[in-house]
Amino acid sequence: MTDPQDGTVRFELTGHVAEIILDRPAKHNALTPHMYREIAQCCALANDTADAHVVIFRGAGERAFCAGSDIKSLEGYEDFWAWRNRFDYIPPILGLRKPSIAAVKGWALGGGLEIALACDLRVVARSAVFAAPEVGLGWNGAGGAAQHLTQICGYGKAMKFLLTGDRFTAVEAEQAGLVEWLVDDGQELHTAHEIAEKIAGHSTVATQAVKSAVRSAMDLTVQQGLQNENELMSLCFAKAELARLKASQQGG
Repeated sequence: MTDPQDGTVRFELTGHVAEIILDRPAKHNALTPHMYREIAQCCALANDTADAHVVIFRGAGERAFCAGSDIKSLEGYEDFWAWRNRFDYIPPILGLRKPSIAAVKGWALGGGLEIALACDLRVVARSAVFAAPEVGLGWNGAGGAAQHLTQICGYGKAMKFLLTGDRFTAVEAEQAGLVEWLVDDGQELHTAHEIAEKIAGHSTVATQAVKSAVRSAMDLTVQQGLQNENELMSLCFAKAELARLKASQQGG
């Protein structure tokens, strides 16, 4: 039986916009191993739900997006081998086929920063605070902060954030290229829904093709990327042709 102190992660669908909600507000939505697996389950549900065209990540309560992993939960790993082979919640987020948006307020620290970085877009309240504090604890983060910070804002800024472990403001995050929309406090979720609904109004094949093309651009050569874009465009054309064929058959 799950201990309520372990927190939970909820999946909610409104129209074509899904929300994955980190729900442990009393602990600033700090993550536990139980929540790691629920994140994966919610991501799988988002992928498998045809009506879910866009996914928003947010934290419950008023004070935090996510304060990272609960340090006490790390004591549950018997040794380094258990840690090495732990269940990781970031790959399921990266595995979302649907466009994803982080609606960030309050603290986004450690694993919370990593979740925001793993999303495709970030809508951030002006009072939000980010940090990768792991270096001060004697380790590095293991959820993609080094990869994504370097890809998004460059080598120097990534080293600054990761080597100092200092907290940085939403304005500093925007200046570093980590924030796509900086909004007044309390408007982050509303704005995220507005953006999500606009994206959800497009063809799901097209939006998922765009996501695939952009994500692959970080791993492929330009020539390989162009070939991938062409294949994705062909898929979009095939989908449109199939829709026209069905419409003509129904009309006949």
